[in-house]
Amino acid sequence: MWPGTTTEDDLQGYYTQRPDWSQGVDQAGQPVEYATIEVPRDYADPGGERLTLAISRRRAAGPARRRGILLSVNGGPGGDWGLGRDLPGKFAGTPVHEVYDLIGFDPRGTGASTRLYAEVTVPRAAFDSRPPDSAFASLAEDMRVRELACERAGGELRRHISTRNTARDMDVVRGVLGEERLSFVGYAYGAYVGAVYGSLFPGGLDRSVLDSCVGPDWTWREQFLQQGDAVRRNVEQWARWTADRSGRFALGTDPQQVLTAVEVVVARLEALSGGIHLRTLFDGAVGTRAGDRGRWAELAQLVGDLGPVTDPEAARGLLAEQGVWRPADSEGDLRIGVLEAITLEHSWPADLEVYYQDMRDFRERFPYGYGVLRAQPWVGAFRTFTAPEEPVVPKRDGYPAGLVVQADGDPMDHYDGGVAMAELLGHRLLTVADSGDHEVYALAGNKELDAYVDRYLVDGELPPPGTAVPGTTARPDVPVER
Repeated sequence: MWPGTTTEDDLQGYYTQRPDWSQGVDQAGQPVEYATIEVPRDYADPGGERLTLAISRRRAAGPARRRGILLSVNGGPGGDWGLGRDLPGKFAGTPVHEVYDLIGFDPRGTGASTRLYAEVTVPRAAFDSRPPDSAFASLAEDMRVRELACERAGGELRRHISTRNTARDMDVVRGVLGEERLSFVGYAYGAYVGAVYGSLFPGGLDRSVLDSCVGPDWTWREQFLQQGDAVRRNVEQWARWTADRSGRFALGTDPQQVLTAVEVVVARLEALSGGIHLRTLFDGAVGTRAGDRGRWAELAQLVGDLGPVTDPEAARGLLAEQGVWRPADSEGDLRIGVLEAITLEHSWPADLEVYYQDMRDFRERFPYGYGVLRAQPWVGAFRTFTAPEEPVVPKRDGYPAGLVVQADGDPMDHYDGGVAMAELLGHRLLTVADSGDHEVYALAGNKELDAYVDRYLVDGELPPPGTAVPGTTARPDVPVER
């Protein structure tokens, strides 16, 4: 729980803080209370440097029925443009708001809390969904430079941005609010934070919902690699659907023929002027749109439209919507560096050839949706610090069984990770079937799923074993036609 010789008495001053709440409104204009508290930078040295933690509160709408606090953590790591303190606003006006004070916070390193910065670096290697071996060294060098930029701006704080410490911060929030236990909703990385909190502070956790889980025993490198397979599964499902409608799309009568048609487009795009960029955009479109069931017909039409194209400008027009990658999270010459710090909790291979071999494999098997980016060197190959503590392996010993929510086609957090988390913790698994959704409860507009989760959080009623609900985005209404 606490590192080294630190005891609860050493931390008493943090737990007995009384925040000075101020009235405000969130991004949606809803009333909310904001405050800041302090937590140790290093829990092994509670008398040392302190960090500021920004928290929010929406009091229970039905105070006579109040059963405690519901704390939520968004994905990332590092916020990932998440809502942080404003995430609980997504639950405002719902059944859970009737019985819980809704609590949010910006995890250490992010938002209005003490921030961890990294210097912004500009990659030199060209963005390429199928980079040749000759580009591997440049891609690795970009990551080496990026890690040094994280070190320069992050300094000593980097070592103390960890999942363990975020979970410890959560327990301080619980104590500051005068609560014996907290209930929890976590999304993606936030789901892992919740599992770690329950492992470290089982007596402090009541009901918990882990939505879009990482694999509980995967390293961060393994988590990245699993994304390639998750995207490929969606592509293969789309190919089967398209093959069943060969009379409409004319891309082939079996899935392999459809994928062959995709690769024909890849080769034709590469042959055009600026073809590497066009092919990269196309690979991205195949991966991202295959995850969205509602765009399956559109993707099949795109493959058909690009097949005969010989004009680069026409190809650019058809691919104009597709971006190459998400924009940088920057603030002048600095950006938030929490993603790199958190992912260095685990050891990474130092031998670059390990990454190069995986890149060759991913280049062949998982080119869609930029799968090769999951295999290429990461800053961990050049890490400038060793994490002071080992990552927590989640366990459940002393708190109630909870709920895992996982879409079977989640392209970011592989479905197998949610299955493994539910089995490890003895939680009930609620599957979102035939869906590429990521972060579902209260965020995806899935009323059937929301009702199951609300019933659990409010009344303690878990769904029956094996429960599945459909995703919110149906496959296109295109009849089977061979």
